[in-house]
Amino acid sequence: MSDDGKQIGIVNREEALKKAIELGVDLVEVAPKAIPPVCRLIEFKKFKYQESKKERLDKKKAKEVETKEIRLGPFTDDHDLDVRINRANNFLKKGDRVRIAIKFAGRQLGKKEFGFQILNKFLEGLKDCSKIEKEAHFEGSTLTATLAPYKNKVETKHE
Repeated sequence: MSDDGKQIGIVNREEALKKAIELGVDLVEVAPKAIPPVCRLIEFKKFKYQESKKERLDKKKAKEVETKEIRLGPFTDDHDLDVRINRANNFLKKGDRVRIAIKFAGRQLGKKEFGFQILNKFLEGLKDCSKIEKEAHFEGSTLTATLAPYKNKVETKHE
């Protein structure tokens, strides 16, 4: 394929090199695994620049998913819980995962059922916009669970 986009067709290597020298451009192999291999008559520096520009644009469009953590106690009040649910809802709408951590201290470890009650209320408040990625489990003295947003509920940025 030439620089202006016209296809030349199947030619041998010597003929392609002569054509490249004649036009003052480079012969670049763009699909080496194709049969026969596909080459283009283009300026190599321009080709590399366009490739790097495309990669930068792809990186810019890709969203890195973050995990936000919300910390609670086993005896968190309902209003405080509602505030945290709203904050988690905003995180989920932006496409981030949310990790809920309920920290137990001292004698609270004897009342683990209160932590599970708080966690269930939290999950109930977010069931319409998230799915459970990791079930509730203890990591030391902390009860944790991870939520992920539904794909279709995520807000997208309009450019």
